[in-house]
Amino acid sequence: MRVHLGCDHAGLDLKAHLTAWLTEHGYEPVDHGPFVYDALDDYPVYCLRAAEAVAAEPGSLGVVIGGSGNGEQMAANKVAGIRCALVWSEETAALARQHNDAQVVAVGGRMHTVEELTRFVEVFLATPFSEEERHARRIGMLVDYERTGELPPLPPTPSAHA
Repeated sequence: MRVHLGCDHAGLDLKAHLTAWLTEHGYEPVDHGPFVYDALDDYPVYCLRAAEAVAAEPGSLGVVIGGSGNGEQMAANKVAGIRCALVWSEETAALARQHNDAQVVAVGGRMHTVEELTRFVEVFLATPFSEEERHARRIGMLVDYERTGELPPLPPTPSAHA
């Protein structure tokens, strides 16, 4: 499986570590930059490219890395069709795939150890979407909104006499 990577200066060392780890574990990492340390670089330049590559290649996944992962997640989520989840535990990494069918994961390089972040990515990559109807329905609502700009209908108001 191809895994697209993007980051900013705060994620550069972790991206290098993950690139090697991914290769060792049979994945095909694709590095969208940056390639040298620049304390003033801009994460959207790289994270948008990684997310665009995932969107263009169904079946691939992505990892975006920053200091907190927040901005990187926001950037990736601007790409049409992409669902990017910020993860901070093994459970959130698994749920991003199981419940949300996220194709990109954002991690905060300054928030966790290299071992923890590697484990989050490992769990994310290994966890399939559950295919449960309720989760598929919710993702469908997001996809429809992204396509049409129309809000999903509100559910019926419960009766006060029920």
